Amino acid sequence: MASKGRRGFKAPANYEPGRKPKGRKFHGGRAQDPSAGSPRRPARDDAEHPAAGRDGGARRDPAQQGSRSDRRDPAQRDAGAKSARAASTPRQDRGPREQPLARLDAKLTTAADAAGVSFGDLGLGGNIVRVLGELGATQPFPIQVATIPDIVRGRDVLGRARTGSGKTIAFGSGLVERLLLLKAQGALGAAPSAKAKSKPQPKRGERAPQRPTRNPKALILAPTRELALQIDRTIQPIARSVGFYTAQLVGGVPLDPQVHALQRGIDIVIGTPGRVQDLVNRRKLDLREVLITVLDEADHMCDLGFLEPVQNVLRQTVRGGQRLLFSATLDSGVTELVEEFLRDPAVHEAEAGADGTVRHRVQIVLWEHKDQALVQLASAPGRVLVFCRTRAYAERVAELLGDAGLRVAALHGDLSQSRRERNLEKFATGKASVLVATDVAARGIHVDDVDLVLQADPPDDYKTYLHRAGRTGRAGRDGVVVTVIARTRQKRTRELLENAGIVPEVFEDFVPAGAVAPREPGAPRAPRAPHAPRT
Repeated sequence: MASKGRRGFKAPANYEPGRKPKGRKFHGGRAQDPSAGSPRRPARDDAEHPAAGRDGGARRDPAQQGSRSDRRDPAQRDAGAKSARAASTPRQDRGPREQPLARLDAKLTTAADAAGVSFGDLGLGGNIVRVLGELGATQPFPIQVATIPDIVRGRDVLGRARTGSGKTIAFGSGLVERLLLLKAQGALGAAPSAKAKSKPQPKRGERAPQRPTRNPKALILAPTRELALQIDRTIQPIARSVGFYTAQLVGGVPLDPQVHALQRGIDIVIGTPGRVQDLVNRRKLDLREVLITVLDEADHMCDLGFLEPVQNVLRQTVRGGQRLLFSATLDSGVTELVEEFLRDPAVHEAEAGADGTVRHRVQIVLWEHKDQALVQLASAPGRVLVFCRTRAYAERVAELLGDAGLRVAALHGDLSQSRRERNLEKFATGKASVLVATDVAARGIHVDDVDLVLQADPPDDYKTYLHRAGRTGRAGRDGVVVTVIARTRQKRTRELLENAGIVPEVFEDFVPAGAVAPREPGAPRAPRAPHAPRT
């Protein structure tokens, strides 16, 4: 028992830490179809990997080991060298500012292509179609028409469509139907017999034998807790209609209920990368039987620094399994994931289905007028969603609007998960007319009747702008997006809107009611009132 004292996580049998060296692409055909069982690991070519040991890792030459600081991953050393060179290089010598990433070429599906198509025509079964109708999805949107047939057939898919266009139903219903097909083909393992289902009666003084746990067969990863919970609320009734069970594995909540759910047996796991990896490290979650993996908002997870955790999670699933990547702004930022894990993916882009018209306005305000401007703009009729960059500023704006007499709720990372859910429910049910949130709400809120999105802090990139704006104009309703900026940010905001492909209807100064209008350049200053004489 030499390994008894070792600490840490023991990697699963199908995990190969060195199978995809940095900068190399996978050559060769797609692994065998998951329906035929777990694919076999290809034999290692000694000519291609001359320094490979029996454990699958490369042997290090003692002469090349160097100091501890040089033993980092080559990619980390390169990144550190680049950052050091950039820090010592003047701004004018670093070349042009980085441009937005080029978008992946995709097949476009329009509303005309989806006209007259039913969910049954896409390959979904009767139970799933019935539940979709109960959820209000009677007619498929373009992204659903484009991606569901490929998902059911078992292809890897990259789907891009604006927020609120039905991506969750697209990959959720397609995933459940695909699992049904794999189950019919016997790829999910044999069903327990009647003898195994009956609990054996233990003898007196003995513990009952534990039944084997049913490991998950599908995994859905999302960048935020709110989005993961929103996905589960949509997919759970679809899965339960055909006998599959889901589990929410997110941070910010107690761990024990999630562990108990896994012990009872789960078919579909929906969670965030951090909590999923934590449960794997604790040996409470086994991903070695996962045949289908979905990454929702895949590019955002990479932007948040989750690329390495996502890669670690994917490498523990069935090699050659089906991968689905969805987002509103899916671009070449996910190239690393595509090259390593996807095989001949079908890339789809869809126009908005039943969304309404969204009008974009940019208001330029003075610093001393900003609070008054936010109060006046947030007092508009209907539901108003206010976005702030930081948690502290979100609390300050919520207090400001509350003091002005508005019914306000806050949503940000400093709140507990239960508090966040209560505040979101207040906003969804109309108990609060204004929700002040950070970007944690930009991708996880599903409220169909948000009338105004007010950006108290402008976003830093066009993708965040698109996701924020996607909170309004949903389910056929019209919406307005108002961005409040300072005078010094005009050029940067114009570039951001250009990258997002948006032409605002208004880009002008805004003076709130009761405030003094700014002096025009070149205009004479108003005479000051004389000071009262001292007595």
